[in-house]
Amino acid sequence: MTALFLAALIAATALPPAPRRQRLTFTAPDGTTVLYGRSVPGDDDPRTPRPLVLVLHPGGQRLPYYGDQMMRQIFLPGLGALDAIMVAPDCPTRAWSDPAAEQAVMALIDSVIAEFAVDRRRILVTGYSLGGSGTWFLSSHHADRYTAAIVLAGRTDEPVERLAKTPTYIIHSRDDEVVPFAQAERRAAELSSMGRVVKFEALQGLGHYAMRGYVEALQRAGRWVAEQWEK
Repeated sequence: MTALFLAALIAATALPPAPRRQRLTFTAPDGTTVLYGRSVPGDDDPRTPRPLVLVLHPGGQRLPYYGDQMMRQIFLPGLGALDAIMVAPDCPTRAWSDPAAEQAVMALIDSVIAEFAVDRRRILVTGYSLGGSGTWFLSSHHADRYTAAIVLAGRTDEPVERLAKTPTYIIHSRDDEVVPFAQAERRAAELSSMGRVVKFEALQGLGHYAMRGYVEALQRAGRWVAEQWEK
């Protein structure tokens, strides 16, 4: 019994500390209060810069800390292997591409970079549906800040020339009844023909609201992004 207890104790102490997950508020430049969730690896060391992931939630009914809920349910399970600081704000307007939302998000990112040791070469933006559209928008308008993007079930009207200036992984289900699959497939093909660093993954059997079904694909996307960062 003692030997088993000691073995269990050694195994437990060998595990990395649990992430610190918080629900916080941030004051945007226009004075708006933005709710956001934050997850920081438990072994965070201010001497060692680590990746930063910005999570953009989908649309629909938005209860307080909706972004944090999406982060915990989908993006932490999907991207936990990146061992990154992760932030997930609530969109202060109707869309992530609205000027006020864009300004708030960029200011939030600046505040996180000022507070933690962030590797500026490894800053990822990702999101689902409305958040996927926001991912296209922010990664195209701020390619100097975001060094990778993962778009899940998102559409975009941005000119193709502006897209995927940084490595971009696109995930979309053929059975999405809200955001057409064809537009994502077409965008990915256009960008690939332009020589952009893009990977497209088509899923099967997932309706638009089956977000949890994207977790395994998100894990693959995270590994791909990590590989691109190492190049």
